[in-house]
Amino acid sequence: MTRILDSLKSGNWRALLACFLYFDTGFTVWVQFGPLAPFIGKSIPVTPAEVGLLVAVPVLSAAILRVTMGNLYQSLNGKVVALMGIALSAIPGVVLLAMPGVASYELLLILGVFLGVGGGSFAVALPMAGSNYPVKVQGLVLGLAAAGNIGAVLDGFMFPGLAQHFGWQVAAGAGLPFLAIAAAAILLWASDRGEKSGSVPRSFAAFAVTLVGLVALVMLVHAGMLGAGKTGVLLLPVLGALIAIAVLPAKYRKVLGERDTWVMMLIYGITFGGFVGMASYVTTLLTTLYGLNKIDAGLFMSLLAFIGAIVRPVGGLVADRISGVRALTVLLACISVADFAFAMLTPGRTLGIALLLVMYVCFGLGNGATFQLVAHRWKGKTGIMSGVIGCAGGIGGFYLPVVMGMARESTGSYQLGFATFGAIAVLAFVSILVLRNRWLEWALSSNERPAAGSLALPVVADH
Repeated sequence: MTRILDSLKSGNWRALLACFLYFDTGFTVWVQFGPLAPFIGKSIPVTPAEVGLLVAVPVLSAAILRVTMGNLYQSLNGKVVALMGIALSAIPGVVLLAMPGVASYELLLILGVFLGVGGGSFAVALPMAGSNYPVKVQGLVLGLAAAGNIGAVLDGFMFPGLAQHFGWQVAAGAGLPFLAIAAAAILLWASDRGEKSGSVPRSFAAFAVTLVGLVALVMLVHAGMLGAGKTGVLLLPVLGALIAIAVLPAKYRKVLGERDTWVMMLIYGITFGGFVGMASYVTTLLTTLYGLNKIDAGLFMSLLAFIGAIVRPVGGLVADRISGVRALTVLLACISVADFAFAMLTPGRTLGIALLLVMYVCFGLGNGATFQLVAHRWKGKTGIMSGVIGCAGGIGGFYLPVVMGMARESTGSYQLGFATFGAIAVLAFVSILVLRNRWLEWALSSNERPAAGSLALPVVADH
């Protein structure tokens, strides 16, 4: 504990707290459609596949917007980007609270894109928090900042109860006071010491184009204009990512030519994709598979989110000690085993819940371990890399509920969905085994770590 406190004292803990609150409240509003989905389905007729798309759209939006928000952070003070993000992610709550009678499935899809701005806070909160601390404690610091995932705990506790008593439209506005608190914390405490480069107008334009483009793509998919049946839904992340990449400056697109980038994206697509995707869908899974009532399912979703979020700093701390490479090797193996066990056994309630708990512990630890590696591998580019790798995590989170919904609708069970993600986890496990020795060379390098009193993140040549 003394070592942890000393690490926190080596930088600006108030700035870290502000970043935590920003990400925490952004995450709260981001995944609110998950616990509200059973209530929405009572007032708006939707199929299982449409429910999967509804809860997946905010996840996808955040994934894609993380790229352009990370790009914006590279050219503009993070406090300004954070305040803009808070304002945009408040729009759905304001609309549904002020005009509950206008709600329709189409409107919810559009508002889901704006909820994704809350999840996009990841690409700003993490590098802004890290900019206030030396590299040698980045695993712990980024893990603490990203423990804002715990915002999903509020979703399970708060939204189902409010929806049951006051209606889901009113419940959707419950996150607004929390966003106001986060805005105040950013104004008073946040500090951004990251290096800046690039054009602010171009970065803003790229973000705006991506946001509007996502709204257009989602509506085109819903209208069936991008392919019949499931085709358009499965293409949506690809098309959205292409928009975000197209508007990036060429110097940042170069990172997509590195093998390490793609492997790290694959890994985070499993760990964070699993965390947020299941957070969005587990309420529906538990009510349909095990017959839990909506309130109990929401509370269990909160428990899973709490566990996954609270162990994330532990994952970063462990990675600081033994390296994220070694930690992820074990965690990816455990995730794949749990997925395949769920797929093959179709477990009863007790075993099924136990497997979900195991997955969430591994998701949380893996998220912390991944970004410990990012801080070492891409110094001076943490903003854009948080966006790019975070995008992959969000895309994984998009596909999970979509595939689960399709599997349920097509086969009557979730086995195919779990088997699919188990196979992807195996691929990530094999990839990190192949690169293990090469990655350990820079992951364990001590001469790249500044003294504890240094707050600067040095820029080094790409590996």
